[in-house]
Amino acid sequence: MKYLILLLLVPGLAFAQENANPPMEGFNMDASDPKAIEIADQVMMSMGGRAAWDQTRYLSWTLFGEDHVWDKWTGWFRWQGGDSTVVLMNIQTMEGQAFRDGHAVIPADELLTGAYRDWVNAGYWLLMPFKLKDSGVTLGYKGEERMDNGRLAHVLTLRFDGVGFTPDNGYDVFVDQEQNLVAQWSYYADADSDMPNFTRTWEGYNNYGGIMLADTRISVEDASNIRTITNLGVYDQLPESVFEDPGWMSLVLLKEADIH
Repeated sequence: MKYLILLLLVPGLAFAQENANPPMEGFNMDASDPKAIEIADQVMMSMGGRAAWDQTRYLSWTLFGEDHVWDKWTGWFRWQGGDSTVVLMNIQTMEGQAFRDGHAVIPADELLTGAYRDWVNAGYWLLMPFKLKDSGVTLGYKGEERMDNGRLAHVLTLRFDGVGFTPDNGYDVFVDQEQNLVAQWSYYADADSDMPNFTRTWEGYNNYGGIMLADTRISVEDASNIRTITNLGVYDQLPESVFEDPGWMSLVLLKEADIH
C-alpha cells in the first residue's frame, strides 16, 4: 500500500503506471472519472500487472457446473456441460463444433451461442478486475463505503454502451483501500435502479501463473449462498487435444498434469 501511494505522489511514476495499463479500444475515457481510472490502474497492479495479464495465455475454470478452457491469445475455447456436451469453438470468429457423447451435434448454432454467452458471463465472474477499462465501459467513482466486512472501500461504477448481451446492466465494484483488490461487487440488472439485484464478496485470492484470481463469491444477503470457482489454472502450454478432442475431459486431470 505504501509503495502504491508513493507511485501516485511522484508524477513521473504515476504517468508510467497509467501507460502500463492502457485502455482497450472503445473504453469511454472522456466520460470516465479520472479517480476511478486511477483506482482501476492500481487494481491491475495488485492483480499482477498489465504485462502479466497480457502474457497470460491459457486459463481453465469451472463455474455454475460448466467447464471452461480458454486460449486468450487465439480465442480457442473449450466448453463442457454436465451432460457430456462439449463445444469446441473460437470466440473471435464464432466458428466451431458441438458434441454429445463424442458425436457431432448438427446444427450446432444454438450450442455455440450458448457456450459463447457462458464464456461472457462466467468469464466476467472470474476476470472482471482485469476488465475495468474494457471496450464499451464507462467508469464512475461513487465514493467511499464500508463493506460487509467493515473494511473501507472505493466504490467504482461500471456502465456499458453497446457491448455484451445485457448492456443495460451495471455494477458497483468495491476496491479494498488497503489491498487495492476487488473485495465486493453489486449487480444491477438495470443500471438506473436504486437497489442492486445482488451483492457478493470476492474472496480466496491466490497467485496463478503470475496473476491474482479469487475463487469464492459469497452473498451478502445470505452467507450460505456461496459460489466457488474450481479447476482454476493458468498455463503457458496446453496440448492441442484440449481444443480438438470431442470427448469429455476432466479439468482436474488437466490441472494435476501441470502442463505449463
